[in-house]
Amino acid sequence: MASRYWVVSLPVQNSASTLWNNLQDQISKHSFDTPLYRFNIPHLRVGTLDSLLALSDDLLKSNTFIEGVSHKIRRQIEELERASGLETNALTVDGVPVDSYLTRFVWDEAKYPTMSPLREIVDGIHTQVAKIEDDLKVCVAEYNNVRGQLNAINRKQSGSLAVRDLSNLVKPEDIITSEHLVTLLAVVPKYSQKDWLSSYETLTTYVVPRSSKKLYEDNEYALYTVTLFGRVADNFRTSARERGFQVRDFEYSPEAQESRKQELEKLVQDQDMLRSSLLQWCYASYGEVFSSWMHFCAVRVFAESILRYGLPPSFLACVLSPSVKGEKKVRSILEGLCDSANSTFWKTEDEGGAMAGLGGDTDAHPYVSFTINIA
Repeated sequence: MASRYWVVSLPVQNSASTLWNNLQDQISKHSFDTPLYRFNIPHLRVGTLDSLLALSDDLLKSNTFIEGVSHKIRRQIEELERASGLETNALTVDGVPVDSYLTRFVWDEAKYPTMSPLREIVDGIHTQVAKIEDDLKVCVAEYNNVRGQLNAINRKQSGSLAVRDLSNLVKPEDIITSEHLVTLLAVVPKYSQKDWLSSYETLTTYVVPRSSKKLYEDNEYALYTVTLFGRVADNFRTSARERGFQVRDFEYSPEAQESRKQELEKLVQDQDMLRSSLLQWCYASYGEVFSSWMHFCAVRVFAESILRYGLPPSFLACVLSPSVKGEKKVRSILEGLCDSANSTFWKTEDEGGAMAGLGGDTDAHPYVSFTINIA
């Protein structure tokens, strides 16, 4: 599937079918690897010249916005498919692959009546796409909120012993709690374990001898228990800190542990459900935005062709997808078919054209032309 297309319109001198046959003939002879399709635009309501000029000023800006929303949804789909471990699906408009929808474009009269003013059609498309973008922000924010909560929990469970949640590392039998005795959890630098084992009994009075047991070790730290009288726990914490050992605040609670486990399971379920529903919404919304974008492009070709070639509307619109190395040849073919005495007037500065650089336009041609990037 090509990802970059030109939408062009050429002025019709005699008949559209003759021009189309000539174009097909020229492309097949000189650039046979360039796909070429008719872009069927219905007879739209022209309106006044002033309204067309005013609309023309807004078309480029609106196109940039609609194209941006289309790419934003596409990127979101790719991210969600990766996160779900799914193979990349071909994006469609009502079941039709997007490249086929573009190359076999048919105007939706029911959705966009051709008797409506062009401004009304363009504003309707812009409003519809803007609403989809707003809905996307809401859906993504909801999904990212749950994902953020899960990431925070996972960081707590997988970070270093200095900061991570310890509840899943400690078993009931590791903790002694009585009227007088308490068990503390000490985080000891990995390379200070000998120092800990030789000194913990003397960090304060009333430490139970040989009560320290290693529960876990990561790349930086080891986790040890130590049992002592509750009344000297604060003294022990202070002395341990001075020696570079961190005593973590921890209270063993089976109920709290179970509650955290259930919370984690619910968040995982919520994330999977939100991801799945967001992905389905993105598939449908992408098709909607892409369809709106192609109708917008049809209006743009129509309006710009009227302004370029005049009334009554007499032009041939088509879609091409030339290779990078074939672009210059295809441009030359299109220009040759314009039969325009002042075609040099539109050439770029390097080619000595008078319109070169006007308004910063370095891509001027004697025919209507713009690029669609669908990926």
